[in-house]
Amino acid sequence: MINKKFILNADDFGLSPNHNQAVLEGYNNGFLTSASLMANGNSFESAVHDILPDCPELGIAVHLNIMEGKSLTRCLHLTDKNGNFNKGYAWLILNQNKKEVLDEIENEFRAQIEKVLAQVKPDRLDSHVHTHAIPEIFKITCKLAKEFNINYVRTQFEEPYVIPKFSKHLNLAYPLNLVKIGLLQYYTMKNRKVLSEYGLKSNDFIIGVGYTGMMDCDAIQYGLEALEGECVAEALIHPCKYQKDIKNSHTKEFEITQNLTLKDTITRLGFEITNYKNME
Repeated sequence: MINKKFILNADDFGLSPNHNQAVLEGYNNGFLTSASLMANGNSFESAVHDILPDCPELGIAVHLNIMEGKSLTRCLHLTDKNGNFNKGYAWLILNQNKKEVLDEIENEFRAQIEKVLAQVKPDRLDSHVHTHAIPEIFKITCKLAKEFNINYVRTQFEEPYVIPKFSKHLNLAYPLNLVKIGLLQYYTMKNRKVLSEYGLKSNDFIIGVGYTGMMDCDAIQYGLEALEGECVAEALIHPCKYQKDIKNSHTKEFEITQNLTLKDTITRLGFEITNYKNME
């Protein structure tokens, strides 16, 4: 029997009360199995004290964040005068070989990992906006994963696939997402060598880059149908559950967690729905 694993992961856990509520309901009323916790999120304390006690088997990642919010450490190259991160992805790529930048990133990542570890044992490391995929930053991430005995680090290889709905591809974000896929695939091929050097593990595929901002049940289904053979596939979503009647991409992604028809389809495709915590 082919061994195929599927993880449904909520990124940005701890960012806001709405993100936290989506994780709670996605886990207890749906099939969300994993979440990525932001140590510098505005709702971090609520996430660990109000949500996690009711989600005992939820897998948790440290969602390393140098793109948004306040830093936990002194990061003069990465933040404004108020300590808010203010550098974009392109800037990080162009400055990834500067020692002073990498030193600040390592110190900040270490502080974020330690903050999460003080509350819960994470099973992997990933990052906000995939910043840890940048090769020199990925080396730091693997170094810290080894240091803190965290066995998994997310990689971002997405097998190309197309949802057979013309309207999906009229979105102006879609061409940019294709560029992201190419860049992240290239980075993943380089980064897998680093994983091997550190003796770390990762997912084989990711679902959620090509249709960023447009994720729905079709994106999950067709993404999984494109995968053959034994693999670990992680779908990343950014769900929110609002108190008011709001409809946006985040509410659509929350609806993914509640769709039991999709859950049955995933199982029919031969995937075991699990998380990294249960794969240790």
